[in-house]
Amino acid sequence: MISLVPPAERRLSTADQRRETVLRTALGTFGAKGYYGTTTGEVAKAAGISQAYVYRLFPDKAALFLAVVERCFTRIRESLGDGVAEAEGSTPEAVLHAMGDVYAKLIAKENALLLVQMHAQCAAISEPAVREVLQRGYARTVEYVRGVSGASEPQVQQFFARGMLCHLVVAVDAGEVDAPWARTLSAGIRHY
Repeated sequence: MISLVPPAERRLSTADQRRETVLRTALGTFGAKGYYGTTTGEVAKAAGISQAYVYRLFPDKAALFLAVVERCFTRIRESLGDGVAEAEGSTPEAVLHAMGDVYAKLIAKENALLLVQMHAQCAAISEPAVREVLQRGYARTVEYVRGVSGASEPQVQQFFARGMLCHLVVAVDAGEVDAPWARTLSAGIRHY
């Protein structure tokens, strides 16, 4: 067979490239509909591939969802690293503040990350594999935050507690509600 496209210009879709496409697409799909509401067929359609090809890359929907949750933790870790770089040489409080700020910007810009985290936390109640991935992801993230910030146990706990409160503030749009309860919850919480 004769090809009219020079070899340097051919772009073959590798399994790794397809896997990345599926993970990116699945992040949005699972973010929108959650673990239970999303089918691999929907992910395949959104990614422009067959459902059979999704199953070549991931053995089942659970494996795909777990890979998406892992991807969220990776993206969050990268973002926290940006905050550390901004606060280099600062106090633990300043490092935590900078990491919190970049995280707030991240979930505002890439809201599917927040949605997948929330769906994963709900699914973890009844899905042991999801619970285990969350436990490992949070273990790595807590140790990373502790290590790079030099913060105390209570400071690290407060950092994560504020992050969870940030999730709630964003989810219910509390920053836009003019009511005592909303002002109480959103006071001091940065959201973009």
